[in-house]
Amino acid sequence: MRKQREFQAALQRGRRWATPLLVLRALPTGGQVTRFGLSVGRGVGNAVVRNRLKRRLRELVRRTLVREGYDLVLIARPQARDASFQQLQQTWEELLKRAGLTPPTLNA
Repeated sequence: MRKQREFQAALQRGRRWATPLLVLRALPTGGQVTRFGLSVGRGVGNAVVRNRLKRRLRELVRRTLVREGYDLVLIARPQARDASFQQLQQTWEELLKRAGLTPPTLNA
């Protein structure tokens, strides 16, 4: 997601799941694609810290299969600044499970 109105729609109308490190907002769109947005506010740290955290979160999103048809906003809390990549990954996977956004398993 790139437009502010898309972020606002997900933030205002989307369901919310939270942990001490991350907050997930999910808005069903019914489309064929799931779009992501990241939010890392100034409270997390200076620009270097925020950009490093955004790179980590983008990598988490890139590595993960997620159910189609949602707009997702992932919000970093200040505690995420000191978290390891593994801690962020575990938290991200926990949020996806709680939200029911993991894709159905493929029976091969």
